[in-house]
Amino acid sequence: MRASDRAYTALREDILEWRLRPGTVLAEVEQSERLGVSRTPLREALNRLTVEGLTTAAGGRGVVVTDISLGDVAELFELRETLEVRAVALAARRGESRIFTQLHAELLAAPALLSAQDPARYSYYALVSRLDEAIDAAISNSYLAQSMRSMRVHLVRVRRMAAEDADRLTAAAGEHAAIAEAIADGNSRLAEAATTLHLHRSLTHLKATHRPH
Repeated sequence: MRASDRAYTALREDILEWRLRPGTVLAEVEQSERLGVSRTPLREALNRLTVEGLTTAAGGRGVVVTDISLGDVAELFELRETLEVRAVALAARRGESRIFTQLHAELLAAPALLSAQDPARYSYYALVSRLDEAIDAAISNSYLAQSMRSMRVHLVRVRRMAAEDADRLTAAAGEHAAIAEAIADGNSRLAEAATTLHLHRSLTHLKATHRPH
């Protein structure tokens, strides 16, 4: 892996996991030493993160991690509804039923993944990511799929703003299962409605449990 790719991957993960918090100055000398790369590949990595909207130039301070507020979240969910509701409708028309039937069954069993042995919920979120990937593949629209992948980068950060609890994640798994079932049945209207409901409940939960960082 190239040095710039290593730096990009490490910085991106640190930002998404809130190890590098909003407003953190990413000084070139400090980050070069921390990541074990020279300043040229570091600059390449920072440029990529800026394109993604995870960092921004801040005048004389250099590059900083971008802030994210409840106002940003509301705007992000407006975009999310526009993209995801359209995507599930297309997936219901174009997707392979077998794939979503299997995902439906796994999502119904997802509460079993929410255990103390996996406090970061890696297994749960990996399953949700598989549903996202299946939808991206089913819609057969590379532009829409790319737009959703770009948006999801910021949704990972948003997830850390809410207090996660097993009850909400269990409910969310059921909502995801309903989406997968509607797509498997080829019912675009039901898929749209299930997605709209899921997004509404997710945003309501986030606003109610928002934890300032």
